[in-house]
Amino acid sequence: MARRFSNKLVAKQVTAITKPGKHSDGNGLYLLVKPNGNRSWVLLLIGGGQRREMGLGTPEAVSLAAARKLAADAKAAFAEGRDPIAERLEARPKPAEPVAVVLPGPKRRARSQGGVTFWNFADKLIDEIEDGFRNDKHRKQWRATLKTHAAKLCEMELAAIVTDDVVATLQPIWLKVPETARRVRGRIERVLDAARVAGHREGENPARWKGHLELMMPKQRKSTGHHAAMPYIQVPDFYGKLKRRPATAARALEFAILTAARTGEVIGMTWGEVDFENRLWTIPALRMKAEVEHSVPLTDRAMALLNALKPKSLEPHRLVFPAQRGGKLSNMAMSMLLRRMDIDGITVHGFRSSFRDWAGEETNFERETVEMALAHTIGNKAERAYRRGRALAKRRALMEAWESYCSDGVSPTELVPANAAPVPPSPTQPGGALLHP
Repeated sequence: MARRFSNKLVAKQVTAITKPGKHSDGNGLYLLVKPNGNRSWVLLLIGGGQRREMGLGTPEAVSLAAARKLAADAKAAFAEGRDPIAERLEARPKPAEPVAVVLPGPKRRARSQGGVTFWNFADKLIDEIEDGFRNDKHRKQWRATLKTHAAKLCEMELAAIVTDDVVATLQPIWLKVPETARRVRGRIERVLDAARVAGHREGENPARWKGHLELMMPKQRKSTGHHAAMPYIQVPDFYGKLKRRPATAARALEFAILTAARTGEVIGMTWGEVDFENRLWTIPALRMKAEVEHSVPLTDRAMALLNALKPKSLEPHRLVFPAQRGGKLSNMAMSMLLRRMDIDGITVHGFRSSFRDWAGEETNFERETVEMALAHTIGNKAERAYRRGRALAKRRALMEAWESYCSDGVSPTELVPANAAPVPPSPTQPGGALLHP
């Protein structure tokens, strides 16, 4: 009988792996390769209702055998009810004994000099926990929100931070950008909790909400959770003006409207995701909100947009809508375009709502077909797989009807067959401008 190996990786293989994703070695250990090429060992710990991911270093610094040994030790500690991540933080060299300094001003408070600052600790903590984050955007947001909205706090010594400092950090944004403020507070709380475990702080967490900051901060207005949308009756007029604007952001926004896609899905789109023969755009699960691959039927105008932008040498990894100076188009590029067009209070994401409202009010397309076009989760896993295969023709008809409406303002009065979509204006005709270099 052939011998069965429990481990799936071999040392030579590890040095050659560059494909982004998680490459399992078994027993919860895997090699994580990020889209930017960075590689690291990560251990998945599950037990007692917890699911945590622990970084074990890079394969350049930690060999496969060493990673397995570290993983085994960490799993053993976790099985005993200990926290191997916290133990590792505690094992790090402690900073030199701080020297007390009295600051001038009305709030005279002793603060440490030479201790660990909030940012130095937070930066290292994010390195430890970021492999468990949902995506690269989440990783960037953690650092960006702390550096932007908690700049003064970042410069302070961990042991010196008190409730007044947290309140002063949150007050400028608490009512202005409530969702961001709530996230910043939560991230500050997590950093300070970890700092206490690591021995850099003592006492209660000054960023704690329940029974603490909730008694000191003003009540935020409840968010409806909806993105400001343009009434669908106004979309054809706006779309006609949009087509005449010669800019990459304009083409990206037009493509987003035609496909009812999210901003991130469009600006991260690569040529390798486009099937020109079958007129299909397939977005990999890694880039989808629900982490499920999504296929989008492409209409005549959408194909015209892509053909106009298509480079002579088609490289699969190249972006379809790159920034003017290279790299990915900014998340704000399309929003700023709306402002330049004097469209106030409307978000790019809101065009998905315009599409949904139009489909529900003006067509007889099934609700499930519309929801699938928006990449919303429908039914259980088996039902979704079935519908994904069976509904593509219906979704193609839906997107062709939506393009027709955007172009001339006419909605179908009954279910539109897939071959009945009107041909959109040629890129060379008035109103059909694409992208000028």
